[in-house]
Amino acid sequence: MAARACANMGGDELILAEPAWWDIEKARPLATPKGQPLLERVRVCPSLGEALAGSVLSVGTTARVGGWRRGLLTPEQAALEVAAARREGPVALVFGPEDRGLENEEIEQCSRLVNIPTDGASSLNLAQAVLILLYECLKARDTRHTVLDDPGPGSRRITHEEQELLFTTLRDTLLALDYLKGNNPDYFLMPLRRFFGKTALRRHEMDMLMGICRQVNRLAGSNRPGTGEDRP
Repeated sequence: MAARACANMGGDELILAEPAWWDIEKARPLATPKGQPLLERVRVCPSLGEALAGSVLSVGTTARVGGWRRGLLTPEQAALEVAAARREGPVALVFGPEDRGLENEEIEQCSRLVNIPTDGASSLNLAQAVLILLYECLKARDTRHTVLDDPGPGSRRITHEEQELLFTTLRDTLLALDYLKGNNPDYFLMPLRRFFGKTALRRHEMDMLMGICRQVNRLAGSNRPGTGEDRP
């Protein structure tokens, strides 16, 4: 049914990440003839990270709100960001299983989070959620956006892989500064992930942040006891 929704609303690729169960023969009747071509092209990946490879924006869906899940987008807001990002590279909409949704470690890998509001129900049928978000993306696809801050041809949005490299470097830097604690640093890094997810980070901005992290790590290392370079 998700394949049928994609076919109706312009979704051109369907990727399954670590599927617990996948049987294309049982999926065919639900996809209907219109969804068959897309169903035949379904790609199965061993991890979400591999499924997101090359994407410049990944929007994860969540039914849970509050805590570090702040700054959630509505479907309309998410669709506008998707429309803008698609001009620069592939965009991924990420959906979790119906019974439990996306796990924290999967949400960590998403640039932005979107919540579909409901009247009482806490979650939607997976195909319904796919249909709603793709419908909004279809409406926003031809929306013209005014570029207020053009970084020029020498920059671009960072890819998923580059984003993960930046967050790994940032986590190590904050651990070296004792800003993050070693017992669960990835959890406490989530608010920063959400913050950077709002910025549509460019490659030249990533290079700047990576350079800052390298310098901070160098200074933090030189100030550790036993280095012979302790500074006040």
